[in-house]
Amino acid sequence: MLTDRTTLVQFLIEERRRHPGASGDLNGLILDVALACKAISNRVAVGALGGVLGSADHTNIQGEVQQKLDLLANDYFLRATEWSGYVAGMVSEELDEPYLLPSQYPRGKYLLVFDPLDGSSNIDVNVSVGSIFSILRAPQAASDPDPEDFLQPGSQQVCAGYAIYGPSTMLVLSVGTGVHAFTLDPNLGEFVLTRESIQIPPTTKEFAINASNQRFWEPAVQRYVQECLAGRSGPRQKDFNMRWVASLVAEAHRILTRGGVFLYPRDSREPIKPGRLRLLYEANPVAFLIEQAGGAASTGRQRMLDVVPSDVHQRISFVFGAREEVARIEDYHSETYELASTLPLYGTRGLFRTPVG
Repeated sequence: MLTDRTTLVQFLIEERRRHPGASGDLNGLILDVALACKAISNRVAVGALGGVLGSADHTNIQGEVQQKLDLLANDYFLRATEWSGYVAGMVSEELDEPYLLPSQYPRGKYLLVFDPLDGSSNIDVNVSVGSIFSILRAPQAASDPDPEDFLQPGSQQVCAGYAIYGPSTMLVLSVGTGVHAFTLDPNLGEFVLTRESIQIPPTTKEFAINASNQRFWEPAVQRYVQECLAGRSGPRQKDFNMRWVASLVAEAHRILTRGGVFLYPRDSREPIKPGRLRLLYEANPVAFLIEQAGGAASTGRQRMLDVVPSDVHQRISFVFGAREEVARIEDYHSETYELASTLPLYGTRGLFRTPVG
């Protein structure tokens, strides 16, 4: 069964052989994360049969209602990784403060940041959800980290990835040598390499954005979306498809599978916030994967991986995918606009145009 397949363990061993001085700690941590993802996959798969659907009647530090599976997935990540001596500390979307390891466990040389269950609003309707993670080097190995130790730009990630729990469970990751996808074989209980060296086409005819927020967008985003919606009769001279899943993992996986561009721009709803997605454990790991696959990832104004975080739960705007589309959006943001566009989705070829006849 495995003679022509490479397991995640075999893949990581081969990667380590490229670096004879490596200790193997990074491989061990990745495999611990993979174990947590397998456990989460099992609980997601049983759904209502496992009694884990619905709200946990708590909110996280972002003010979002936590689902039962959010808390369970968070616990799986902590329990799978805290004991091994590979990590010094962790940051999770579901924890207000960085997680300090129990005193009996050794401190390692890596920091782990993660969103244990991305897209949890989709859980109860049986739409794909996932887990996102990023691994950084601990500035102070073998000791408890300070919160500031986690505030590293995304360019310093040594590994990033996500698991997607859909019709099949897949683990997509990069250790800086391209992006590779592994599918969980439920009979073996192993992740098996199914796609190597994934590449994103530089152009696309597909974009993803939450159109319900249109009235809050900045003029550059209004312009970009309106031009896409204008299709062949507009300045882009080609038709576009629009998608939106409300799960960053699902959006990233679609773009890594068939291309496209994703936008979650800053908007005027809460002007004090520079965006909605979290920098450390959502935007940075996805940006790392996208760049490793030949795409681009940006705030709309600058390269995402160059942003220096100011807080472990910092939010940010996010645009990623096909290089040419991301560059176009950045160019639009660099221009000056006197007035914001007025309801472009109601215009020619808009979503709500008045029918003729």
